[in-house]
Amino acid sequence: MDKPAVVVLFGGRSSEHSISSATAGGVLRAIDRDRFRVIPVGITRDGAFVLEEDDPAKFTLDPHRLPEVVDNGTRVLWPESAVTRELRVRDASGERSLGDVDVVFPILHGRFGEDGTIQGMLELLGLPYVGAGVLMSAIGMDKHATKSVLKAADVPVVPWVTLTRDALERDRDLWERRVRALGLPVFVKPARAGSSVGVSRVDDLAELDAALEVAFAEDSSVLVEQAVTGREVECGVLPGHAGAPPRVSVAGEIVITGRRFYDFEAKYLDAPGVELVCPAELGDGELAEMQRIAARAFEALGGEGLARVDFFFTGTRFYVNEVNTMPGFTPISMFPKCWIASGMTYPQLVSELIDTALATR
Repeated sequence: MDKPAVVVLFGGRSSEHSISSATAGGVLRAIDRDRFRVIPVGITRDGAFVLEEDDPAKFTLDPHRLPEVVDNGTRVLWPESAVTRELRVRDASGERSLGDVDVVFPILHGRFGEDGTIQGMLELLGLPYVGAGVLMSAIGMDKHATKSVLKAADVPVVPWVTLTRDALERDRDLWERRVRALGLPVFVKPARAGSSVGVSRVDDLAELDAALEVAFAEDSSVLVEQAVTGREVECGVLPGHAGAPPRVSVAGEIVITGRRFYDFEAKYLDAPGVELVCPAELGDGELAEMQRIAARAFEALGGEGLARVDFFFTGTRFYVNEVNTMPGFTPISMFPKCWIASGMTYPQLVSELIDTALATR
């Protein structure tokens, strides 16, 4: 029997292009080649689909040279309709078939990939894929939408206001009053970006305008969020088998010393002042409560594919910060660390995600 063909799709047009590429390196290294045939497809920063090298080392996360998908002149041609699953590639020597696709693993972070856009394309073509569907992806990508849905589901979230340039210009006094009501410090974030891109901490209202400009450079909608004093803890969530409740990993903790917050440099460029601890030191009751809220948040957004749920823990209460529907799989990422600490190997985790997609799409 032929091995199922898995398209590992990565790169993309978002500001998280390099992180997506580094994540792909981890997945390409971990995927079970005895079970699956792999077709690596990269998306350049301009949005061209190219046939990439099946070389995990090429996409190693190097703080001095972040990996990226470069236009190599090839063009991957998706099926013409849902009638066929044949993938083709065109290059200088002509056009040839890459065979039928069984499942797509879209390891895309940020806009134009994690936000439901690629998922919509794959739905149109009738191709099974790993991860959340169109709606859950779109909600999870938009921090305002996520918070609104979670709040309606009685999941505790940090108070926030969302604004646009137009709203700010129409009534600046109103929005400044709403921001002041949150208290200081606050965090200013693009509504639809990840990896802490465009995020600033504001300790003085005189810093607000500069922080808004940084965030507006990433998105037309921006959140101003009340800062919470507490621990930053995270856990991974997977759907349950055969209708069972979601499965939630042990907790990991981001321990910050000497930095204002867990920014892009700390996450991916090996900057000092941050330690990822997994499993985190939580009491049995605390962990159970965190896992309960994580499962509720996952189901409130749609309960599909996978997620990493990020929390602030004050010592008495957990607040959901974000729900990431395609968390990073880089060697230093928390999502695989949490599942490994829960007893699952990295290759088993990747196989689990692919098998779930094959079974449910």
